[in-house]
Amino acid sequence: MVVEVESFYGVYMLYCINPKFKGRIYIGFTVNPERRIGQHNAGRHKGGAKRTSGRGPWEMVLIIHGFPSDIAALRFEWAWQHPHSSRRLSHVSRRSRKESSLQFHWRVVSNMLRVAPWNRLPLTARWLKQEYRMDFEPSLQPPLHIPIAFGSVRAKRKMPLQAAGEEEEEETSRCFLCRGLVKMSEKLNCFHPSCGMSSHLICLAKHFLKREPSHLLPVEGECPACRHSVLWGSLIRHKQGCFGDLEEFTPSETHQSHWTDDLQI
Repeated sequence: MVVEVESFYGVYMLYCINPKFKGRIYIGFTVNPERRIGQHNAGRHKGGAKRTSGRGPWEMVLIIHGFPSDIAALRFEWAWQHPHSSRRLSHVSRRSRKESSLQFHWRVVSNMLRVAPWNRLPLTARWLKQEYRMDFEPSLQPPLHIPIAFGSVRAKRKMPLQAAGEEEEEETSRCFLCRGLVKMSEKLNCFHPSCGMSSHLICLAKHFLKREPSHLLPVEGECPACRHSVLWGSLIRHKQGCFGDLEEFTPSETHQSHWTDDLQI
């Protein structure tokens, strides 16, 4: 089963199966996993990276997705590529002689999912190839709001609203918290069947953070309408149409700004 996800920003791990270079790892960013692995295996002249060109074939074995923007994903990519240069990963020891490159990069990302700011993002860790799957060490379990998923994922292009009538109808929605008009792109809805609450993303984030004023990103909170406790990541997944499968989003090639871009990641 291939899961289709909107607003997709992911950071992936490639594994080289070429006997001459077998076991080499490459970390990269993508908004379209299927297209990107094709580019890597086609070579640099087809859009692949310099470090992977002529060394394939490569397999995309793991992808971390659910980032709110390309900037957030690119920062994660850089830290995963350079763990010993990142101040947030100063506690991660260097690769031991007994560790394969795959094991080392898995250990690095396991640590990354437990430290700020990534431990508060609504991320999903997805194994694309079961034969490479590794379990988290007991001391490196990710937060409960970061699920582990398995199987292929495909970027689904988000369809823009075209009819003027739809745009007008969108403006009739009001934020439960501030009572202002809410555009579809700014709206979050409670996913409980008996609750029709909708609000600005920013308003709901501030409401959730009343209990954690020292943080900039919420993890969990109480719906202001139905009073159910909900995970922030679940609300984001619901907004992107992938709540039922515990998945995340897809992209446009150009940068789209997001409120978390201003955070120090």
